[in-house]
Amino acid sequence: MASQGRPITEQDRIAELESQLAKLRRINGALMDRVERSTDLQGNAFSLFENAIALEGKVRERTIDLERALGELAASNAALGSARDAADEAQRRLRDAIESINEGFAIFDADDRLVLCNQTYLGLWPAVADQIVPGIRFDEIAELVRDDRTALDEMIAPDRWISERMAQHVVASGGHVHAMADGRWIQINELRTSEGGIVGVYTDITEAKAEDARERARELAQKSLVLQATLDNIPNGVCVYDGARRLQAWNDPLRALLNLPSDVMAAIGDHQALEERFGTGKVGWLDEGSVEAVVRRLKVQGRELEVRRSTMPGGGMVLSFSDVSDLMRAARALRETNETLERRVGERTADIAAVNFKLQDEIGERLAAEAALRDAKTVAEQANISKTRFLAAASHDLLQPLNAARLFVAALADRRLALPTRALVHQTGSALDSVEDLLEALLEISKLDAGAITPEIGDFRIADLLNSMKAEFAPFARERGLSLLVEDSPHWARSDQRLLRRILQNLISNALRYTEAGSVVVTCWARDSNLKIEVTDTGPGIAAEHHHVIFEEFRRVGDTGRERGMGLGLAIVQRASRMLDHPIDLASAPGQGSRFSITLPLGVAHDLPSQATRAGRGASLAGQVVLVIDNETSILDGMAALLTGWGCRVLIAGDEDTAVHLVDKEGQAPDVVIADYHLDGGAIGSGAVQRVRLHCGRTIPAIVITADRTPELRDHLADEGFHVLTKPVKPAQLRALISRLSA
Repeated sequence: MASQGRPITEQDRIAELESQLAKLRRINGALMDRVERSTDLQGNAFSLFENAIALEGKVRERTIDLERALGELAASNAALGSARDAADEAQRRLRDAIESINEGFAIFDADDRLVLCNQTYLGLWPAVADQIVPGIRFDEIAELVRDDRTALDEMIAPDRWISERMAQHVVASGGHVHAMADGRWIQINELRTSEGGIVGVYTDITEAKAEDARERARELAQKSLVLQATLDNIPNGVCVYDGARRLQAWNDPLRALLNLPSDVMAAIGDHQALEERFGTGKVGWLDEGSVEAVVRRLKVQGRELEVRRSTMPGGGMVLSFSDVSDLMRAARALRETNETLERRVGERTADIAAVNFKLQDEIGERLAAEAALRDAKTVAEQANISKTRFLAAASHDLLQPLNAARLFVAALADRRLALPTRALVHQTGSALDSVEDLLEALLEISKLDAGAITPEIGDFRIADLLNSMKAEFAPFARERGLSLLVEDSPHWARSDQRLLRRILQNLISNALRYTEAGSVVVTCWARDSNLKIEVTDTGPGIAAEHHHVIFEEFRRVGDTGRERGMGLGLAIVQRASRMLDHPIDLASAPGQGSRFSITLPLGVAHDLPSQATRAGRGASLAGQVVLVIDNETSILDGMAALLTGWGCRVLIAGDEDTAVHLVDKEGQAPDVVIADYHLDGGAIGSGAVQRVRLHCGRTIPAIVITADRTPELRDHLADEGFHVLTKPVKPAQLRALISRLSA
């Protein structure tokens, strides 16, 4: 018998049958011996003998049955051995197939233990490859990689890497990219097996990353060509020297004004050569932070040139040369005229009446000039207002095609695409995000300048706003390897929550964008009756002379080597803070980071209404019937592609008549209606939705999309029972809203 707890094998059964057969043979022998030796006093010896003969027959039958069973067991054992050999051969072929693929391959069972992997997978971690054997748990492999400092990129924090890697492994729902210490980039794709295990494929995408870097280099080269073309179209001569006083850039007018040879580098390749060409002191070097008080003038081949010098952050100097020969001649002529007038006045001092009359004429001319200046100021102010209105209108009109482009890109992103194509789609989406950010910033500045925004002051918990900032920027910080700390606060604030949110968004976004390494910390503390919010970073810092410049439009100081902003964020911060009367302070110095702070009044705490939880994002939209009403064909096509990719059945209409006809043809009311606010012929989307609702005899959930961001329109549509999204529509926001309405 097999020991308790151990499964009974074929060998165990055979041994048990052989033991029983031996017992039966011993019993048979004993019985035969007893018959032969016994004496029956009653004469029954012969009947006993007959019984023994019958018993022997039965024993023989049992013996034959046992021998037959032993034969069957032997055949079964042989078949089992053949099956085991076939399984071993299949496993060997599987190993050979896995070893033949170029990607790293590893399979983990339901207990997360390694079942099988190939040499390519082991080659990813050469220092610990001998310790990675079947049966080892995945978390043990991750700890080996973490402890091996030669495997991960030095910019990656080991503890953070292992926690993120374990989270990705548990989810096992797609691909993610990791940087290796030897410069390679590995994309890991993990999926669950039907038995609950995990299969992972590790692909080397270093070449794709390198191609992306080369593409960026080509873009920088193109930008350099554009910059050079711009310099060449400036009428003034311009040259730029770096901190080592070497010539870095110049334009064609410089050669003509200074009469330089075609080989400009040979003539003025460094600042000393330029100074030797015109004489010591005339184009001397300015140290960083210096301001030129006197404009220098040079004479070159009978022409008078005006030289202006300015320093650059981080060292270097820019020189511009302009031809002022005509201006100087006019100035000399004016001086000669003045001298002539003075002589005439001296000659006519006796004629008091004439002099008084002339003075009165001059006073009249001066008054006329002052009036002309006032008129010019009024014209300038009107021009500025017109500029603001034009900028707002232009930004508004550009949102329409941008909305269509975003919809098409989102529809493409939802499809299965090759890796290079997906990269292009991602780059297109990033470019659209930049355009959207620029247009939104321009539109917001235009509204602030035109006074079109009226603050809505109220009391609210500052913790709610800070928590939303943390959730919004945490992924952005992780992507750049930065630590984002947003401290909790029990205080209430009194301000316009929307404008204050915009201010904090710009401050935190700038801090993360310009910080190479370290952290960004957001703190909030109360003093007296005020609340102070500070955003502190470990970035490069800002020199004192640039503290006021950075709040101007399109002004950026320094270069972190990453993608920089457009120079509008701090301009919005300054305008919004002035409108709210919330002072902005800046404490920063080169190499010491920056600390921006905003001071606002403390608010009064009050009870907040509870809000029921809504359907979460990610709900399936398969089978949902969505009616889209828009007068732009590109928007209809983009919406159809996007919604179809989500599994919806889409009906598209350019006006409300077509929408009603489609509903009749469909034979049922749509689940959700999406309508543009401005339609052709002065019609509006809310009216088209109301007609569809009336035709269907019930209130259908509806979303109105508009480029008008005024609170008045949003409140009006909300009062009529519509949900509002502004252009350009963010696909994730649209999907979440449709999921909530159809839940």
